[in-house]
Amino acid sequence: MTQTPLLKGMEGVFIPVKDPDSSARWYGEMLGFKILYIEKEAAVMQIGEESQTVVCLVRTVNYQPMKFPENRFGVGKYYNFIPQNFEETYKILLEKGVKVGQIGGEGTSMYFTFYDPDENPLGVCQ
Repeated sequence: MTQTPLLKGMEGVFIPVKDPDSSARWYGEMLGFKILYIEKEAAVMQIGEESQTVVCLVRTVNYQPMKFPENRFGVGKYYNFIPQNFEETYKILLEKGVKVGQIGGEGTSMYFTFYDPDENPLGVCQ
């Protein structure tokens, strides 16, 4: 018996930051995210016109970068974004001076990690 999923997508991704305003500018300049609104404690951004998911950059008390718990599966970040073009995205981030890790995987399953200005690890996966 196939059960219909209760959920149909993800509305928002929440990322801890030191300063929502400066982080929003970085996400806009480096990743092309569109600022929907900024307030003192958070900035809400749209990933792209086709995406329903927003990224909410939240000011946190006693800030620490996101750290995925140690595991044997090899996961070190919470979020993987899907690029328009994997190789081009990697090249552009490097050219813009973003801290970017090595490409991993093989064939059609490729990925890499990059870091925002607050050292939060974020991923790109194809």
